[in-house]
Amino acid sequence: MMDLDEIERDLLKEVADISGVPKGAYNFRVNGKSISRNTTVNIDIKSKAQKSGIDVFVKAGTKKDVVHIPVILSKSGHKETVYNDFYIGDNSEVTIVAGCGIYNCGVNNSIHDGVHVFHVGKNCKVKYIEKHYGTGPSKGKILNPTTELYLDESSYVELELEQIAGVDSTKRLTKAELKNDAKIEIVEKLLTHGRQTAKSNIEVILEGENSTADIISRSVARDISKQDFKLHIVGKTTCRGHSECDAIIMDDAKVVATPSLDAESLNAELIHEAAIGKIAGTEINKLMTLGLTRAESEAKIINGFLR
Repeated sequence: MMDLDEIERDLLKEVADISGVPKGAYNFRVNGKSISRNTTVNIDIKSKAQKSGIDVFVKAGTKKDVVHIPVILSKSGHKETVYNDFYIGDNSEVTIVAGCGIYNCGVNNSIHDGVHVFHVGKNCKVKYIEKHYGTGPSKGKILNPTTELYLDESSYVELELEQIAGVDSTKRLTKAELKNDAKIEIVEKLLTHGRQTAKSNIEVILEGENSTADIISRSVARDISKQDFKLHIVGKTTCRGHSECDAIIMDDAKVVATPSLDAESLNAELIHEAAIGKIAGTEINKLMTLGLTRAESEAKIINGFLR
């Protein structure tokens, strides 16, 4: 295992499900430095020359390879902006596992701003997994991710975006542009509690004929936390866009969901569904009859909702 302390190993396990050195290509970033990197015959990783970050090159025709690029912040007060670009060659299949974990025990904010740009070639299949997690006794764990995706013809991208717990403030921006027959699926899961705030802005532009977008947002807001979700789908031609926003609100939390559908063609089919509500009392009562406490019942319902 790399030279990580127990806290850093726990963070790595939470955000990337890694307990040892993974197979394949990887780049591990800890407190502003790349501490370990591996490349393969199909995947190359290079540091940027003019700014902080990496370029990841996936060779055309690559099949079922995995890249791990987790980020760990365990030094209180560390602030960084990282720029990562991904160049996916035509006819490739690849899974990219990212994510950021922050531990803060000091008086200063710890902030990671990550800007990821995906240049996806033709006929590709890409899965991108990004988990965010914060822990430690101090506040000021801040994550602001930006993800931009440019899909060429007949490519498919699946995004799994998850904020597990402990992040005090997040501003997430996700943008995608699709060419002919391209498809994107975005699943975002978010949990806030205490005084945490979370803003998510998703914009998808369906430029190409028969391009498709499916977007699902699941969130739970507890205590006095606040969430603000904005969605904008633009259909410029014959295309299909669908979004579904579901939120559970608890205690004195606040949730705002603002959909925006922009049809610029008679053949653009755009649909939005949204629901915000509390946990049904019948669900809690049913679980409590099985011997669970109210708190245990709520936790079980929340875990199932965010699964």
